[in-house]
Amino acid sequence: MDPASARPTLLERLSALLSREPEDREELMALLHSAFERNLLDADALSIIEGALQISDTQVGDVMLPRAQMDVIRLDEPIDKIAAYVIDTGHSRFPVVGESKDDVVGIFLAKDLLRYFAGREFDLRMAMRPAVFVPESKRLNVLLREFRISRNHMAIVVDEYGGVAGLVTIEDVLEQIVGDIEDEYDQIEASDNIQLEPDGRYRVKATTEIAEFNAAFGTDFSNADVDTVGGLLIRQLGRLPGRGEALVLGGLKLQVLRADSRRVYTLLVECASLQAGA
Repeated sequence: MDPASARPTLLERLSALLSREPEDREELMALLHSAFERNLLDADALSIIEGALQISDTQVGDVMLPRAQMDVIRLDEPIDKIAAYVIDTGHSRFPVVGESKDDVVGIFLAKDLLRYFAGREFDLRMAMRPAVFVPESKRLNVLLREFRISRNHMAIVVDEYGGVAGLVTIEDVLEQIVGDIEDEYDQIEASDNIQLEPDGRYRVKATTEIAEFNAAFGTDFSNADVDTVGGLLIRQLGRLPGRGEALVLGGLKLQVLRADSRRVYTLLVECASLQAGA
């Protein structure tokens, strides 16, 4: 017999490890970490399994894009203005609203603008798709199943009073399992790591290197122990911060704009003195 064929496969080794059924999730995670330590799982596989288990405990409200940050299309706007807005924002899907962001009447797909650019007749009311509404309390594993069945990629999140609280995409759910996914919501070029917002604050990727951050804000943070501004924030707190948490460092207020249970993605940065005087 070929010695190689006699070796147990990865599935067989995992089956042997899990031969005794774990009593609860904590015991299951302990077994999986043991498998990682014994090189039966690599770090990526362990992270994905952990993420898949955690989404059943995570609610839509924990990962949604807040209402204030939603880019929307007004139902009564002229098509040329809509086209310019779609190009400027670079998203693939937009909520369409009437009087306000609480009045979501549909979802518009950017690809449907091809009719307009081809010189054909375009009607936004005819082009938009029905909007799907979900409560903030819905579990992500349930939402992911609904996304798969309905083939929708975006849902509008509503609060307990029926008002719009934000939006959530299938990407937001998948990122809880596999980590950050770069797409039209994330600027890929290094030069876009730090972006000025209309309100004067800066949106900063947590993966921005300390040297680039120092050059942009005139700070002198050390990169001896950490390489990125996200790592700097975690080191100062001594733990992984949650969404909305803020810390003042070097005269700057760093607020977590986007994070999950495993990493920080985006920060809002502003001058602490200006913020205090506002």
